[in-house]
Amino acid sequence: MQEFLYFDIEHSVRAHDFIIEKSGGRKGVLDLGKIESVLEHIQNDIYYPELEDKITHLVYSINKLHAFNDGNKRTSIALGAYFLEINGIDYCIDKFIVEMENYAVHVANNIIDKDLLQEIISSILYEDDYSEELKLKIIDGLKQ
Repeated sequence: MQEFLYFDIEHSVRAHDFIIEKSGGRKGVLDLGKIESVLEHIQNDIYYPELEDKITHLVYSINKLHAFNDGNKRTSIALGAYFLEINGIDYCIDKFIVEMENYAVHVANNIIDKDLLQEIISSILYEDDYSEELKLKIIDGLKQ
């Protein structure tokens, strides 16, 4: 089984504050416990055994739980990219960031659910392009 590296709550808050400082919005944390919970859950290899499971839960939960005053979508992308970086998955970070910027608002608006997000992230990690089946799922989801 692969050993993963993780980051702590302090890094999460610093990353969020940096994002807000550079791109605007309200600083501050609404619920530190929600962030701690997400960071703890992704370390559970029973529920999240694979890289794509861990990063999907991280990105989805930070996006949806609104633990920060502002910038939850941006922070979810940044923390997902950092998780890839610290685990040596450098080859797809740029693609991950671009693609997540395309989909983060749809996750927040309940258009893309966690299962579809995991398919998208898995494709980013392991495929050169989305399969035709996944493209159709994305299109179908965005129509709603």
